[in-house]
Amino acid sequence: MLGSWGGSRYRQGMSDGDFEFERKFFVPELPTAALREPHPVLIVQSYFLAADGYALRIRLQGPAPAGSLPTWGDERELLEAAAGSFTFCALTAKGPYVGGTRYEAERELDVTAGLAMVRLGGDLVAKLRYSVWLGDDGWVIDSFLGRNEPLVVAECERGGPVTDLAIPDFCRSEVTDDPRFANDALATSPYSHWSAAYGRELETNGPRFLTEFGTNQLGLPS
Repeated sequence: MLGSWGGSRYRQGMSDGDFEFERKFFVPELPTAALREPHPVLIVQSYFLAADGYALRIRLQGPAPAGSLPTWGDERELLEAAAGSFTFCALTAKGPYVGGTRYEAERELDVTAGLAMVRLGGDLVAKLRYSVWLGDDGWVIDSFLGRNEPLVVAECERGGPVTDLAIPDFCRSEVTDDPRFANDALATSPYSHWSAAYGRELETNGPRFLTEFGTNQLGLPS
């Protein structure tokens, strides 16, 4: 199965557990479905390597502060403001996207050690993550902060290739294969630098949804 969905790029012998299978979509604004999530998560990711689709990162996460967050222009200010709220940390290695599939290996780290390393370096991405169940699938909706505000991206991830997907009505266009929307790319080329160009691109070309993953059911009520 992995061979036909892009896994042949990687060495033989890897299991499905070594990969993430997901599809990603641009969302014009935070949807009402996300606001129904009572416990969003604050995530700060530091990328120590991001090149040619490969990435090495440390991720810190914890409960999002109650109420609305200030508008942060700098992710490092946010990191310090939230330093005491992180409850989980992991080191993750990722490979390039190939047909909606990406190699991923993760190791949990001590939060204190991870925070210290993130403070020492890396390019940061910060976001609020909302988890919702729509149709037959779980979705995560990421509302980016700092230099990537007001970008919103929705992702559906499964244990195998994400085929025959019912796509929620808040998804404007698919960006699964658009490298600009990868978190490791956003760490060094934030959305605020190219959002206007992307808006013009959408207006000119219209939305797109990949057809190689079976049948897309558009407009799933959210």
